[in-house]
Amino acid sequence: MAGKGDKIDKIIARLQSKITEGQFYEAQQQTRVVAARYTKASNWDAAISILYNVAQSLLKAGQGGSGGDLCVLLVDIYKQAELKPDSATKGRLLTCLRLFDSEEPTRKKYIGEMISWSSKFGEYPAGDPELHHVAGSLYAEEHEPYDAERHLLLGTKDSAEVLGRLEYEWFKEDDAHTAALYAARGVLPYLLTGNVRAANTCYRLFTSALNQDKASQLGIQDVSSASSDIRVYPSIPLLNFLGLLLLAIQRANADLYKQLHNKYATLLGEVEPWHESLEMIAEMYFGIQKPRQSNPLMDMMSGFFGGGGAAPASGGAKRPAVKAPTSMPAAEGLD
Repeated sequence: MAGKGDKIDKIIARLQSKITEGQFYEAQQQTRVVAARYTKASNWDAAISILYNVAQSLLKAGQGGSGGDLCVLLVDIYKQAELKPDSATKGRLLTCLRLFDSEEPTRKKYIGEMISWSSKFGEYPAGDPELHHVAGSLYAEEHEPYDAERHLLLGTKDSAEVLGRLEYEWFKEDDAHTAALYAARGVLPYLLTGNVRAANTCYRLFTSALNQDKASQLGIQDVSSASSDIRVYPSIPLLNFLGLLLLAIQRANADLYKQLHNKYATLLGEVEPWHESLEMIAEMYFGIQKPRQSNPLMDMMSGFFGGGGAAPASGGAKRPAVKAPTSMPAAEGLD
């Protein structure tokens, strides 16, 4: 066994020496050939070790395209070997991911392949939460909010804090009255995935930062009752709505939700992107189904042919703005 290990180490050293000499393309191509030979023999450990080490060396040398190509091939070997996500398999992928330059186009493909592998061979159909968290955190550091959101919403229990900070930093570039629109980008999707704790964390972080930065400007008021303490934002009513929505969910009170929705109906009518998400949240947490939209002609035709009336309006292909994954992203983050 030691002999085989020494042989692999020598192969890696020889390939890395080419990188030191600046022969980047030759190193990449020879690595692919050697890895293919070990893959054909189903010697997965050797193929993985070679790809992992040479890919790192290329990435450290600033050769993102060549290094990224070997990283994608590494994930392909994982798939062929049917390896499951664990600390070792994920650790290699994340080590490589952190070495990519933020501008390297291959990185996005690599992240996609990484998530796809973990989805197929792991226990989370939407992809491994740790992989999502690291990818999302990298995008957040680079101020890429759309990519960051996509991953952090499916991340670990630590992802909500990263997302809450990201949304607030993004909001600071906009006007104060838009705060609720940014806070909702974390709160509503987390609720749609069933992750109530993360939704509360995101809201709490966002509003805490807002209180610290703009308390005097916004005239924030603290309102206390026997059962709860809440902050009221007189100039940002939809932010109040989000806080009260979370409170209604904690109490599982459908009547409270109906009162809340009716009180803010006019303002909610102005934020169309929220409509479908709120309909799903109403059904998920309060058992309030979307009203069926009657179609008189379809009802009549159905009567003639003995059917049961028009199909519910929600039965079509429309989906919410943020789709809930088929399994929860991180069990410890769910309430």
